[in-house]
Amino acid sequence: MNKTGKLYLCATPIGNLEDITLRVLRTLKEVDLIAAEDTRNSIKLLNHFDIKTPMTSYHEYNKIDKGHVLVEKMLAGTDIALITDAGTPGISDPGEELAAMCYEAGIEVTSLPGPAACITALTLSGLHTRRFAFEAFLPADKKERKIILEELSNETRTIILYEAPHRLVRTLGELREALGNRRMTLCRELTKKHETAFRTTIDDLIDFYKDEKPLGECVLVIEGRSRSEMEAEKRASWEEISIPEHVAMYEQQGNSRKDAMKLAAKDRGVSKRDIYKALLEEDSAE
Repeated sequence: MNKTGKLYLCATPIGNLEDITLRVLRTLKEVDLIAAEDTRNSIKLLNHFDIKTPMTSYHEYNKIDKGHVLVEKMLAGTDIALITDAGTPGISDPGEELAAMCYEAGIEVTSLPGPAACITALTLSGLHTRRFAFEAFLPADKKERKIILEELSNETRTIILYEAPHRLVRTLGELREALGNRRMTLCRELTKKHETAFRTTIDDLIDFYKDEKPLGECVLVIEGRSRSEMEAEKRASWEEISIPEHVAMYEQQGNSRKDAMKLAAKDRGVSKRDIYKALLEEDSAE
C-alpha cells in the first residue's frame, strides 16, 4: 500500500530573491511535483536556484478540476509543493481551496513560512500593528464591494488592501467616500530596489495621483477608525432628543425608571446625577 503524499505550502519571494528560505529551497528540490500559479513566472525562480523538479499549473481558473487531480496524485504517494507567483500560498490565491481539499481527503498539509506582502507592508507602515484587518483585493462585484466598504467604514483595526495600479485612483476615491480622510501608507515595489513606503493621507494621495501615473502593485495600509470618535458621534446623536424623552424611551421598552436613567446616562456620556437633575427640572417646569 502506497504511503500518502503531502502538500507543502511554500512561500516564495515577493521581489528580492534573497528572501527565499533554505527550507523552501530544499523542499522544492525534494518534492515530486511543484504546482505553480503561473509556470512561466515560476520557471524563472526555479532556474535561478537550479531546481529541476517537474512543474504543473494550478491557478484560479483550474483550481477545482486540477485540485482533484493533485489530490489523487498525493493519495497515490506524490509529494507536492504549492507556490504562488509571489508570497505565501493561500493568501489572495486559490491555495486555500487545495489545502481544504487535502484535509477532506486526509492528506497532511504543512506551511513553510516566508514572505507575505501584507505583513511586510504592515510592519513598514508606521501604523498600529497589534490588530489589523486584511481584505486583500476588494471584490469586483459592485454590490459586494459596496457592502465591504460599508463594513470597513467602522473598522477600528488597521486595514490592509491590495490594489493594481490601473485601479488605484478609483479605489482611493471609493475609500475616501466610505472611510473619510484617514492616515495611510502606500507601499510599492516591496523588497525590490525601488521600494517605497509613502506615508500620507487618502486626500493627499488622491491629489498626488492627479499628476502622477500609478505604477507597480500596491499595498494600502489604512488606519482604523478612532473608537473615541465613534463614541463621540454616538453621544452626539442622542442630543437630538431631550433627556426626559431618552429616559421615557427606555421605560417604554420595559426598563425600570432607575435602569432607564442608567442607560440614558451611558448613552450620553454623563452621570446618572445629571440625568436625575434634568428630570427634576422637567417636573418643575410642568
